[in-house]
Formats: sequence, C-alpha cells, structure tokens
Amino acid sequence: MRATADSVRMQILAILGAWGMPRDLAEETATVMLDTDLMGVDSHGIGMLAAYERMRHAGQVKLEARPKVLRDNGPTALVDGGAGLGHPVAAFAMRLAVKKAKECGIGAVAVVNSHHFGAAGWYVRLAAAEGCVALVTSGTKTLAMVPTRGAVPVLGTNPIAFAAPGRRQPPVVLDMATTTAAANKVRAKALRGKPIPEGWVMDGEGKPVTDAEAAVAQVFNKPEGGLSPVGGTPDMASHKGYGLGMMAHILGSTLAGASFSPIRNRTQRPEDPDNIGHFMLALDPTAFRPDGAFERDLDDMVEVLRATPPADPALPVLIPGDPEAAEREARLADGIPIPPALDRQIRDIALRANVGYLLEQA
Repeated sequence: MRATADSVRMQILAILGAWGMPRDLAEETATVMLDTDLMGVDSHGIGMLAAYERMRHAGQVKLEARPKVLRDNGPTALVDGGAGLGHPVAAFAMRLAVKKAKECGIGAVAVVNSHHFGAAGWYVRLAAAEGCVALVTSGTKTLAMVPTRGAVPVLGTNPIAFAAPGRRQPPVVLDMATTTAAANKVRAKALRGKPIPEGWVMDGEGKPVTDAEAAVAQVFNKPEGGLSPVGGTPDMASHKGYGLGMMAHILGSTLAGASFSPIRNRTQRPEDPDNIGHFMLALDPTAFRPDGAFERDLDDMVEVLRATPPADPALPVLIPGDPEAAEREARLADGIPIPPALDRQIRDIALRANVGYLLEQA
C-alpha cells in the first residue's frame, strides 16, 4: 500500500505515546521519521519502529530522557542524550549549534549517551533552513563495515551529512553512509523482496552476496563479512570509504566520549544503552563574508553544475539533495510505500502497544 503522510505520522505518534514517550519528544521524533520516509530513505523512517520496540523491551532506551548540556564553552558544547532515542537530542544539539554559530560564527556540539537518530541529512537541513552551513557525523551500534583488507566488520555505517544554503537554489545536501550502502538499506531491500546489488555486501572471503535474505544474515548475524566501504574493493579505492568511516566515528563518538562497538561489545549487557555519539557543526557564512555573498556564489555554482551537458539527455546532472526533494514531492502526492512485510510489522507493533492501526491508503 501507499500510506498518507498524515497517517504515517499519527501511527508513529500513537505507538511512541503508548510506549510512554512524552508528547513533545514524540512529536520531534515523528517529524524526523516522517520526513525521512518522505525523502525516500525507507531504511530510517517508520520501518525503524521494530528495532526501537526491541530496544524498549530490553530496557536499553529511556524514552522519557531529555537532553542535558554537560559542558558549554562559548562556541562548543557537550550534550547528554540520557540514553533516549537519538532524534530529540540530535535536533536539540543542532539547534544549539546554530544558535552558537549565530553568536560566534561557529557552533560545534557533540552528543554522548544517545541511540539511533534516523537520517543524518535531516539535521543538516535544519541548519541550512536557518542560513548555516552544517556538518553531521555519527557513531553507530552495528558492526557492519569490513575495513579494506579485512575479513570481519569493525566499523559501522558511520554517516556523514553536509548542507549549504542558497537563495535562488535549494540547499545542497549530501547525506551518505561511509559504506557502499547503509545496513538498513539491505534490510529494506529484503522487506521488498529485491536482490542486493553486487558490491554492497561481501562474505568472509570477500565474495559478493546478492541474495536478500543471505545478505541480511551476513550483515546482521554472521561474525565474518559485511558491508564494503565506499569504493567497494581495494582496486576501486575502498580505503577512502574506510578512512571516511574512521573520521566520522572519531568526530561523532570519540570526541564526545561515546562508545566504539568492538570495545563496547566486550562488556555490554542486553539492557545496557548503546551510548552512541553524534557531532553537529554549524557555520554562519556572515562570519566569513558579507551577508548574502556566500549564497549568491553557491547559487552560481549550482546553476553551472545543473547546466552541465548530460551524457544521456534523459538523465540531467543533479545536485546532492535533488533526488530526496523530488521523492518528497512525489510521496506527498502519492503516499509513502509500505510493503506487505512492513505493514504486518506495524500492525503487530500497534497491537502489542494496544493502539489502533492508523495507516490510510493515499
């Protein structure tokens, strides 16, 4: 089915509320999750409710937790997520970074003791809407990336997101995993019964895994193999993706004192929080240039790129953020795809939470 955006939002809110999440925190979380689904990032929207339910039952996540500033040093801050879901604390941290950027020219906020925060791109878009250039990185829970020359996963998907605002043009928004594909995208493909593109997942001998169920097992259940770094193979410069993954983790977790999965997993009990970290950076262009000058030059740059003669006339050159913007427009009109397997999951979660099934056909 294709569900209306309003019904997806109401379903998320109903379930989070039944789980005991305060209304304002649930509203923030539902907004991030819905926007993520609208932009076509199916791996990080309503489909994450099953994982959040498991975390709640294990006692890992504290849905009532509110962000708390632990350190505040002018343009920098450290925020404690209280072992809550990552969406509210990440939004709080980015708003704080933007506030500091408006005051100091730069705002850098690290987050400790958080959980999964959805799509990193949502938070840089938040800053761009306020006129700031932004960068976000995050640590992760799942060991998924097999480092170049490795046979077992050591890093996660460790996302990097960047946004820059224009005036005539929409913001440039890059949102990427440092693996060839995000782990949850493998699961999303499996939910839809689609094969996994060759090069996304490799086994312990470095061979590609394309069967959807086998790929999910390789990424989430087996000790060897996993996701390839951006680049795919050493011959295709996978060391670059591996290095970017390390950078994202160092900024997103090490800087804040959050966990590194291979070390954390030695002692973590099922009920212990994941202690994921995030990093939010905001820059005010007016700290560097006269008001409006940055945006004008960015618009000129974007317009030149858009005018690049395409190799295929039917496929024009795009700017980072274009596919998500187009998908958002289409899904607002036609609804958000909910494949049968995900629909069954949502019905079961709603039943266990003692709330109604609220998804409506668009």
